[in-house]
Amino acid sequence: MYIFDKNVFLALGHYYPKRFPTIWKRVNELADSGTLRSVREVRREIETNCPFEHIAEWVSEHHDIFMIPTEAELIIIREIFQKEQYRGLVRRQNIIRGLPVADPFIVAAGKFFGACVITQESMKSGARIPHLCNEMDIRCKNLEGFLEQEELMY
Repeated sequence: MYIFDKNVFLALGHYYPKRFPTIWKRVNELADSGTLRSVREVRREIETNCPFEHIAEWVSEHHDIFMIPTEAELIIIREIFQKEQYRGLVRRQNIIRGLPVADPFIVAAGKFFGACVITQESMKSGARIPHLCNEMDIRCKNLEGFLEQEELMY
């Protein structure tokens, strides 16, 4: 199973379905089979701000892949926030503005389901998702790694 971050959907925005039908066929197959999933907060982030019409439409058509957290996932999130270095996963501006925050939910879903988290954040950039996944023993790849694993590098 894969858990997609918002930035992966946005990166896929550059892969227009008519130009990259093989990629989109596989993405649809994975979504339809339940192998490609994400979290409700990612859907809310995309609905709030998405520059790609085909991505917004795809998300709307595949709303069922965006999971609501289970009680077990909420317990994982609580464990994450017990570590001071990860409290910054929720930015103060997002709280003030009532904006969605997906990062802790993505990591918790990855842990709970034993899934591979797919994010465009990198260890080099100091981004939090890859570091947290590494610390919690969760597989984590970027879009290129996902495409390679799914043998979509033609």
